Amino acid sequence: MWALPVVCLMVTLGAVAWFTPALAVREVRVSGLTTVPEDQVRQLLRIPDGLSVLRVDTGAIAERVATIPKVGSVRVQRMFPSTVQVTVTERTPVLYYDSPQGAHLLDAAGVEYAVEPAPIGVPRLLTEHPGSTDPVSRAAVEVVAALPPALNVQVDEVAAGSVSDISLKLRDGRTVVWGSSDDAERKSAVVMPLLTQPGTVFDVSSPSLVTVK
Repeated sequence: MWALPVVCLMVTLGAVAWFTPALAVREVRVSGLTTVPEDQVRQLLRIPDGLSVLRVDTGAIAERVATIPKVGSVRVQRMFPSTVQVTVTERTPVLYYDSPQGAHLLDAAGVEYAVEPAPIGVPRLLTEHPGSTDPVSRAAVEVVAALPPALNVQVDEVAAGSVSDISLKLRDGRTVVWGSSDDAERKSAVVMPLLTQPGTVFDVSSPSLVTVK
């Protein structure tokens, strides 16, 4: 007996929320930006004036913002009654390589996303064919991304002759022969104690048989 009036009421309320300004977007918040200009993000939102927050296509907005090269991921949320929250995670460089055009930045996923001066502390990649499509470059990225933080901050250059021949040149002139990106956890466990020993070349490419020269 009461079902029909209740259904009608719910349909009416839904229509009001969907088609009228009752829940219109009144505020758009953008967070997580450090190097990407906020205006660049807002230009890609394209939220029409008076659009109900229920009708905001969060997926489409996220896809548009993700086209910005420096953006790694985007989350778009509806926050009732009238706010859209856009949270951006920017790419962070783990390596760079030099070219006539400048320094090319690579993130932890091996994506080359910018040509600009590398931030202080980011190691330089030395390899024959550097780039995001180069298997050797991607292997070097995997190595750096897996390094223990205490070692990562000491690395000045990463020399990669092949996917199994990767070495780390430290800022104090010492060299860590890392080998391939395999066994990263075991290598990380042995490398820091090894670096307390006197020497200039520390080979952990075979973590079960490390050597110091």
